[in-house]
Amino acid sequence: MRRKRKDRFAHVPEGQTSPLDSAVHARDGTTMDMVRAAIAHKQVRLAYQPVVSAQNPTKPVFYEGLIRVLDETGRIIPAKDFMGAVAHTDLGRQLDCLALELGMHALGTQPTLRLSINMSGRSIGYSRWMTSFRRALKRWPGIADRLILEISESSLNHVPEIVADFMEDLQLQGVSFALDDYGAEMTSFRVFKDFFFDILKLDGQFTKNIQADAENQIIARSIAYLGGQFDIYTVASRVETPKDAEVLRDLGFDCLQGFLFGAPSISPPWDKTKKNRNAA
Repeated sequence: MRRKRKDRFAHVPEGQTSPLDSAVHARDGTTMDMVRAAIAHKQVRLAYQPVVSAQNPTKPVFYEGLIRVLDETGRIIPAKDFMGAVAHTDLGRQLDCLALELGMHALGTQPTLRLSINMSGRSIGYSRWMTSFRRALKRWPGIADRLILEISESSLNHVPEIVADFMEDLQLQGVSFALDDYGAEMTSFRVFKDFFFDILKLDGQFTKNIQADAENQIIARSIAYLGGQFDIYTVASRVETPKDAEVLRDLGFDCLQGFLFGAPSISPPWDKTKKNRNAA
């Protein structure tokens, strides 16, 4: 019987790497070089995407600032194309710091802006991150009240005690916290009991095309209900059609986010000095 293709790489002599492993390593190395060069040449941007009220989707409640890098040609590279290669490295920590610095600057120069920024649990305790945070607060007192830090479910599972202490410290300074990608992993309901998140963002796998998925409707309704009981704002992500938006609103979500309401853009609506650019 002919072996399946994946079996070609199943048995590799000790001390050697498979062709597949070598290809993955080479790809990741190239990606890291691109990110390293972007950081060195200050070719890092935030792409802003609106998060809107489910009841009144014409007006953003806040924006999410998503990290982007520019390659050597100036092309905008989304996080999904590089974060996997750098998340566990010092480059990932540097990107978290740059995201914070860019976000704090936007908050400082736009007094009506409310903005969320992503960070990894691995960046907690990274000295540059906290230095940047304190420096921005000194320059623009009060902006912490308009800052939301998004921490993914995977980061929470990785270092739960560290995340809990970090959240408590910064919430006392006015910062809000969002649990990102809820449901992306083996979700535990302990997050509602052991952590005091202000916002919960349901992962897009449960919201995309929800109007045709009765099982996901049950799950989403349960999350919206739990959020309400624990006084947590709920956000449904990856909303792409008016029908999905209508269903999620009726299920009880407070806010919606997705391409239906706007693609991430490095040229935000409050930036009057630049022409609109392509979605990022």
